[in-house]
Amino acid sequence: MKAVWKDAVLAESGDTVVIEGNHYFPTEAIDPVYFRESNTHTHCPWKGEASYYDVVVDGEINRDAAWYYPEPKEAAAAIKGRVAFWKGVEVV
Repeated sequence: MKAVWKDAVLAESGDTVVIEGNHYFPTEAIDPVYFRESNTHTHCPWKGEASYYDVVVDGEINRDAAWYYPEPKEAAAAIKGRVAFWKGVEVV
């Protein structure tokens, strides 16, 4: 699987975990050059607190386009150390 935005490959891995239709890529599969920490956090009742990354490609910013759960709840343990995408990022 690949996560692509603005023709840049943000992440690529044959080892994704699919939850609620989202592919969670291993952190080591993302290209860190395209990511910067965001101050955004949200809460999911069964997964826990999510943190976000802005995706930056050629100076264009896709705010909060990637998210992860630093300390997921037990029910979501399979996504610890993984990153998922939305906001126009294509996962193919």
